[in-house]
Amino acid sequence: MKTTWKFLLALVVLLPFITLSGCKKETEEDVVPAFETLTAYLKANKMDLSDILLYTDAAGVQYNFVIGAPATEADVAAFAAKYYIIDLRAAADFATGHITGAHSVAFANILSEAAKADKQILVVCYTGQTATYATSLLRMYGYPKTQALKWGMSGWNASMDKYTAGVGSPAQGNANWSTEAAPANVTYAAAKLTAKATDGAAILKERVEAIVAEGLKTVKGSDLLAAPTTYFINNYFTQADYTAFGHIKGAYRINPLLLSDNTILNLNPDMKVAVYCYTGQTSGIVTPYLRVLGYDAYSVLFGMNGLYNSSTAWGTSINQWGVGAKPKSLSTVTN
Repeated sequence: MKTTWKFLLALVVLLPFITLSGCKKETEEDVVPAFETLTAYLKANKMDLSDILLYTDAAGVQYNFVIGAPATEADVAAFAAKYYIIDLRAAADFATGHITGAHSVAFANILSEAAKADKQILVVCYTGQTATYATSLLRMYGYPKTQALKWGMSGWNASMDKYTAGVGSPAQGNANWSTEAAPANVTYAAAKLTAKATDGAAILKERVEAIVAEGLKTVKGSDLLAAPTTYFINNYFTQADYTAFGHIKGAYRINPLLLSDNTILNLNPDMKVAVYCYTGQTSGIVTPYLRVLGYDAYSVLFGMNGLYNSSTAWGTSINQWGVGAKPKSLSTVTN
């Protein structure tokens, strides 16, 4: 009798905990730590960041993430016929003029549109920055030959130029522009990535779909100059250009930025990560890749062209808008 009384008492005490525990299992979102699983899958399947930036097929043919507009009007027809063109601009701007055969597609629909493609995909936008963002995600989703039109329609025809409006030199004379050496890189813990899926392929699919759904993530260079410590800033430059151009005060120089050598772990997973390059187009590839991995990453609009277009460090660079790169006068259609 004594034993029965003690058992019942213990059961009364433990019952609420058992019930709560059972409820938690039924209502808590089923997520698992996913960074290691996902990165192992990406490495095993040749999808490190370097492979997304420059895809090499089984025959050894390489596909850079951007491709320039055709050299002359005589080349336009063959150029347009080669690609399944996804144009991400607003429908009204698409109607005003677009490349022959292009399809007007909202960014949120790029994955479903890509499934319709019967040839290599070319993504087009206003300035090349949204298109490269989409290209990165499409390459990760199973369309590795996807490319973006460099400079977008701004480079195709001067009447559609939206890039020039983003060009400037707010860094010139700014107190938060520095020529100091890069800070020493620090090794951090991995990004805190969770997913419902448990295997690498399914996690990647889940993550790409989530990043497409959230849309483009950008930050203005002028905002970084005003408050550089609010972001973990990575200048994705060579050492020579990091020194020659100068950089936002406190900006790191993590390049390469890879899974294979763990340089990805030089990013602080607890801060917003801002990535800038020369044009905003390389950072357009890097940023969504980092977001897929769980980093809160942002692409700096217009890159160095938006920060310091007047710098003498450009030399004869084809990435300096208005000097090495200018709009063409290639034809468009309205039907």
